Amino acid sequence: MLRRKPTRLELKLDDIEEFESIRKDLENRKKQHEEVDLVGANNVDGAVALSSDSKSREQMIHDRIGYKPQPKPNSHTAQFGNFEF
Repeated sequence: MLRRKPTRLELKLDDIEEFESIRKDLENRKKQHEEVDLVGANNVDGAVALSSDSKSREQMIHDRIGYKPQPKPNSHTAQFGNFEF
């Protein structure tokens, strides 16, 4: 492995301003997220109902990821076509 001399990094005013703006954006998002969590925590009955109903939870997950399951046919003719046994 080749060794080289360390490079010098300089902190510029533009870099500091960019860092501050990104930090403020992240703090604002965090505050908004906490506010949403607080509103959801105040509605305890709704949270219990959502956690106990697994179908609605499953449906919420499917909606979030964009999964739309197709119902499976239960008849044998649908599975095997028009074959008769």
